[in-house]
Amino acid sequence: MKRTQQFALSVAIAALCGTAVAKNSPEDYSNPTWKEKYPEQYASWASTSESTDKGDILADNPNAVILFGGYGFAKDYNKPRGHQFAITDLTRSLRTGGPMDNSQGPMAASCWGCKTPDMIRMYDEVGEATFSDKKWGAWGHEMSNSIGCADCHDAETGKPTPARPFAMRAFVAAGEKFEDQEENIQAAMTCAQCHVEYYFDGTDHKKVKFPWDGGQNPDAMLAYYDALNFKDWTHKISKAPMLKAQHPEWETWKPSVHAEMDVTCIDCHMPEVEANGKTFTRHNVGNAIGNFDVTCSGCHDSKAELIETLHDNKVAVKEAQSAAEAVITKAHFDAGEAWKAGATDAEMKAALYDIRHAQWRWDYAIASHGIHAHNPSLAIEQLELAKKTGEQARAKLKTILAKHGVSKVTYPDYSTKAKAQVLVGLDKAKLDAQKKKFLEERVQKEWPNKVEY
Repeated sequence: MKRTQQFALSVAIAALCGTAVAKNSPEDYSNPTWKEKYPEQYASWASTSESTDKGDILADNPNAVILFGGYGFAKDYNKPRGHQFAITDLTRSLRTGGPMDNSQGPMAASCWGCKTPDMIRMYDEVGEATFSDKKWGAWGHEMSNSIGCADCHDAETGKPTPARPFAMRAFVAAGEKFEDQEENIQAAMTCAQCHVEYYFDGTDHKKVKFPWDGGQNPDAMLAYYDALNFKDWTHKISKAPMLKAQHPEWETWKPSVHAEMDVTCIDCHMPEVEANGKTFTRHNVGNAIGNFDVTCSGCHDSKAELIETLHDNKVAVKEAQSAAEAVITKAHFDAGEAWKAGATDAEMKAALYDIRHAQWRWDYAIASHGIHAHNPSLAIEQLELAKKTGEQARAKLKTILAKHGVSKVTYPDYSTKAKAQVLVGLDKAKLDAQKKKFLEERVQKEWPNKVEY
């Protein structure tokens, strides 16, 4: 089928599904094609390359290595950088491994889901199912453009419009059909197509799906996953069936004061500014405080007071996080000892589900970037629930351990990232070598983004 026919077909299918995804041609997925028509927006978008900090979360908090034991986030977990780095950081991450051919894992093709408009181009060309059926490494040679214009805009009209069909399906499932929303919410939905919780649906070609069928709050999503008996992985130490919360900014924003006052992510992170006699929306997705006079002063009287409030919120969230993860981390080790002592599946099931639920709430709170600004009360609520549920798990495990003759658990030293990674069975040197070979022998020779080791 010719490319133009495939494009027309994709638009027709979108219309039948009631999802008005952005109608872009193959050429529109190339970011530079937008520069001439939207020079100010393009220049501000390009400035996301200045957001270079990618702090090592695992080094700062070795507990996280244990909590993600057996999953890719125990290998590496860095803070997010600007949109310009989306493909680079995904390709370099140890989580995506070192696939030397198209059939090798470890990750599914849907891992490209929110990193590049080229994925949408490939959906148009081969279909969402065909794309999603393959491994992540099978499509690297097609991925040239980092997160950019066609991800969020219809090229014909310039209107903010999500490009991802899986997001449009989710909005419909949640009773928030895109076409029915006010313009400011539609614009924010371009952010929500990625800044959300999601999983890969193994019953449907491993397409991206948002777990919103029963609601967008942490209780509803947890119930959704439990009803499906879905798990992201089995924990290396505790053998608990675990869930990984992604980055649920949309879901944590919705019940916030900001949402109640109709203040969206666009208002704070992409404000309207003036330059060269033109008014345009700044696309550098920056820190709202840096634009205080434009973004915050309508509600907040003092920049200094707001900075102090945010600092206090961050400290409070961090304290609640540390308290919760200390309990959950030990629960994983308690479970590991119970298995060694001879505990049965039937004995362990309830405790393991407590661990699953506790860590889901912990992760839901901390995986949401900037939650200390967006919704600190929700974060603290979930972290306190995480701690409480983790304590319930430990109480059950204490009973199980006693039944099998164990009166005390001795916890290993996991005070550094390196020590913790050994405990969860990772060979960091081997992982690094695999990644180095992959980047040098495949990516730099065959892929358009020549990511260096």
